[in-house]
Amino acid sequence: MTFVVAGVSGNTGAVVAEALLAHQKTVRVVVREPSEGAPWTARGAEVAIADLEDAHSFARALSGASGAYLLTPPSLTAPSLRAHQTNVARSLAAAATESRIPHVVFLSGFAAHRDSGSGPLAGLHDAERLLGVVPGLRLSSIRAGYFYENVLPVLNVVKDAGLLPSFFPAELPVPMVATRDIGLLAAELLLDATSRGVVELGAGLRYAEIARVLGELLGKPVRVEEVALDAIAPTIAGFGFNADLTNAYVELITGIRSGALAFEGGHRRVAPRTSLEDVFRPRIAG
Repeated sequence: MTFVVAGVSGNTGAVVAEALLAHQKTVRVVVREPSEGAPWTARGAEVAIADLEDAHSFARALSGASGAYLLTPPSLTAPSLRAHQTNVARSLAAAATESRIPHVVFLSGFAAHRDSGSGPLAGLHDAERLLGVVPGLRLSSIRAGYFYENVLPVLNVVKDAGLLPSFFPAELPVPMVATRDIGLLAAELLLDATSRGVVELGAGLRYAEIARVLGELLGKPVRVEEVALDAIAPTIAGFGFNADLTNAYVELITGIRSGALAFEGGHRRVAPRTSLEDVFRPRIAG
């Protein structure tokens, strides 16, 4: 059995590929440049050179496989994030149709059941819909929470000032999970011959708890510093995001803050298995 894994240069795909190789499965990683595949060849994986937006080349990468882990990579430069995500999703669906791959595990988002009002998750709604109507395809969608790793860019502020900047109130439960858990679950679903449908991954986590864990690791108090509503957009734009991407993330953050965006419910729910300490300790030690 051969399993195809996209996104191996990111946080989740690499974990999927490593987990499948540990199970002694044949793994074919998809990369855009040959140089990106060299480390995987050294680990015993096959390498396919393909672009997710080129349906025919990607269909060749999927050919003969028993299953694939797919995602729609973010774009920081696309004029419209949703249009970019939907274009990639159309390509993935066309490639799945052409290759007749029987099973796809897709990285989706916790509020992807909504077709609007969810910022960057709206494009994942489109992807679930497009992949869900591919003839003969068994689709498993991982609706993952907000990533623990979203905290990492502000670790220097936490270390220096004892403050944890947050787009959310300290006591608000936010659906969250570590990216490692996404990869581990995806590998398990690929290995499960009966897997299909939506799996919700994550649990409500308060930033007050994140601050407590960071404080214990640093050996000093850490306090949550909530970003005011009117400062959210300028803060995100300061990351170098264009206007469309900024608006998308403002919509996501304000939707979580208001309670409008949450897990749909009614699906299998998987709790996080990777701890905050596991994610943050290596970065703080480094």
